Amino acid sequence: MTTSRIYTAALIIIGDEILSGRTQDKNVSQIALWLNVQGIRLKEVRVVADDQDAIIEAVNTLRTRNDYLFTTGGIGPTHDDITVDAIAAALGVDVVLHPVAQETLTRYYEQRGGVTEARLRMARVPEGADLIPNRMSGAPGIKWGNIFIMAGVPHITAGMLDALTGTLEGGLPLLSHQIGCWCAESEVSTLLADTETAHEGCQIGSYPFFREGKVGANFVVRSTDPSMLNDCCAALKTGLEALGYATTDGGI
Repeated sequence: MTTSRIYTAALIIIGDEILSGRTQDKNVSQIALWLNVQGIRLKEVRVVADDQDAIIEAVNTLRTRNDYLFTTGGIGPTHDDITVDAIAAALGVDVVLHPVAQETLTRYYEQRGGVTEARLRMARVPEGADLIPNRMSGAPGIKWGNIFIMAGVPHITAGMLDALTGTLEGGLPLLSHQIGCWCAESEVSTLLADTETAHEGCQIGSYPFFREGKVGANFVVRSTDPSMLNDCCAALKTGLEALGYATTDGGI
């Protein structure tokens, strides 16, 4: 594990159903949390339609400026599942049937009506790709270089992430601690900025809310170093209390 450098990832969520609002995406959170455990920061997320040009542009932009690129959606058996074709076009390679994927699908559907031409679409990969095991259903995910092509169904995505656990190079996980306070964030903005500046290697996020007729905020301190994290949290609590605000560890 390398501790000095920050590894980054991007995520492309592919699907007209997400953009129409008909389906609510649940993959951003689970992928972000999983990446953090691997020591990788999710830096950006794009949602794109089932449009080949849009997918190509997003893939070629994000794969070059991040260590890893993940995609979800568009690898099923229907005509509008065009992710594999689009990514192959972005990479300048052909689409081929992966023999292991074909064998896996044939075996999976043996007692489920047999493999069909539509089902075999899920064995198509950009030439040169490896597979990501999928214990939840027959269709595997796909790995090509630093690109990880996964299903859009959250529980299947979770299984693919589980199969990838420990296989990616990353740095230290990002740790965090939350402090809650009944105060307007505008009243403590200077304290937040000064505390972050005084504690190199830490970031402080402010998340305001309105509850019980009162204004409050939760402050999340993040760092890869537990000692730095603890010192920054202690300083922030001391500063808030010095201004007359009680603090709640773990947030409100």
